[in-house]
Amino acid sequence: MQYNTQQKRMPLPEYGRSIQNMVDHALTIEDRAERQRCANTIINIMGNMFPHLRDVSDFKHKLWDHLAIMSDFKLDIDYPYEVIRKDNLNTKPEQVLHPSTKIRYRHYGCTLEVLIKKAIDFPEGDEKQNFIALICNHMKKDYMAWNKDTVDDRKITDDLTELSDGKLQMTDSIIRLMAERIDLNYHPKMNNQNNRSNNRNNKRKY
Repeated sequence: MQYNTQQKRMPLPEYGRSIQNMVDHALTIEDRAERQRCANTIINIMGNMFPHLRDVSDFKHKLWDHLAIMSDFKLDIDYPYEVIRKDNLNTKPEQVLHPSTKIRYRHYGCTLEVLIKKAIDFPEGDEKQNFIALICNHMKKDYMAWNKDTVDDRKITDDLTELSDGKLQMTDSIIRLMAERIDLNYHPKMNNQNNRSNNRNNKRKY
């Protein structure tokens, strides 16, 4: 008995040993027309293995690419597509450049610093005050996500002053706006049992 581990390594093991054996057999066929028919049959079988991908636009093209790979690019047939070249198989992807912007406080992130810069350029007025209150509440949430202890408004005040280079301050009026925003977004859910009880009481009135 011969185990798979003792057999030739498969370039694309997801297709299984049987498909690889078919490809190896196609390489031995001397008649070109017969070899072409064999390759078409193999492609149809490969496609039937992944019926959920049939609607993908380049699915057929990928199958022919895979056939070329499984034959080590030695199968002499007329490919209906321009298949991948052997020297392009192991090309490295282009390096992804990461932003080099230095973040002063990682728990606040880069986006918050962008918002603070926007707030600095806002004209003075209620809109700016509300914007700063929103930023401060967001800072408190970010801080609590990293530090499970309670956060003091003094800490947020100091960080806001530092991140804005002293151009933004968390005043008493902004603290009130922060509290109003929290109250506005807080909607306690009524107990389901109380809801049912209220519905019964309303029905009795009618």
